[in-house]
Amino acid sequence: MKLYGQKDVDKKALRGARICVLGYGSQGRAHALNLKDSGFDVVIGVRKGESWKKARKDGLVVSLPSAAVKDADLIAMLAPDLAQKALYETIAPHIKKGATLLFAHGFNIHFKQIKPRKDLDVVLIAPKGPGDLVRRQFEQGRGVPSLLAVFQDPSKKAFSKALAYAHGIGGTRGGVLKTTFAEETETDLFGEQAVLCGGATELVVKGFETLVEAGYQPEVAYFECMHELKLIVDLLHEGGIWKMHKFISETAKYGDLTRGPRVVNARTKAEMRKILKEIQQGKFAKQWMRENATGRRNYDKMMKKDLDRPIEKVGYALRARMPWLDQGR
Repeated sequence: MKLYGQKDVDKKALRGARICVLGYGSQGRAHALNLKDSGFDVVIGVRKGESWKKARKDGLVVSLPSAAVKDADLIAMLAPDLAQKALYETIAPHIKKGATLLFAHGFNIHFKQIKPRKDLDVVLIAPKGPGDLVRRQFEQGRGVPSLLAVFQDPSKKAFSKALAYAHGIGGTRGGVLKTTFAEETETDLFGEQAVLCGGATELVVKGFETLVEAGYQPEVAYFECMHELKLIVDLLHEGGIWKMHKFISETAKYGDLTRGPRVVNARTKAEMRKILKEIQQGKFAKQWMRENATGRRNYDKMMKKDLDRPIEKVGYALRARMPWLDQGR
């Protein structure tokens, strides 16, 4: 494994380049502001509305997408995944020959929703953290590690340009790991579905329900299964399983080692393999795009059901008594 750092950057790769950032959400804002602070000529491409106003307020040049890409040497496609195909079709005629098209997630390239022009370098820089963290770490002189991939390289300089972009947003401070569009996309989707979002939340909810159904107070069940999860995740994030074991009790360790494999077991792993296969074969992508194209009726129904769970009601009331937490509502 090689992690590319600041000393590996070719400073000439994007010297004098104009960078167009399409989209001004979490990642778009972080990338744009970091690039601007790194001395790049940045223009934001968005429709008129809240994002337009926010970018202007942040002191950035803002234009409609088709106008913003015209003189750009590198275009960062940071709009939501499901909006990117239509957006690319709109801007493609206006992108100058030999420009670089950059993504922060490989979904649309890997699943062939976007078929980029052959004259364009197509690269990926995927910070392994949300936009807010990318911005905060940059301002503190640090950086979030990033993944880098090259899909098309007609200029033979795509890697150097991608690494220079990663440097501009602070990624080389944390280290940049080379990957492929396929690997980034498939592992990212799997992580979200089986572990980080789908797996973790279902584990928490099922634990909460088990305690409540056994007659324990919902508030106590919430603290044990949801609230204290952050304490463990922070330890894992900071130092892996080793640090978690260092800071939990001997009783907790023994329970972990003897009971954990009974909850997440061979049957769970077999289901994970099925989920991964669905991602690799494109089944998940097709299902999600079809759901979006037909009005998201099932999605909206499932989301409502998910947020109507008792653990949400209990948690909302308890968090209201902890003003140091931001519920974001």
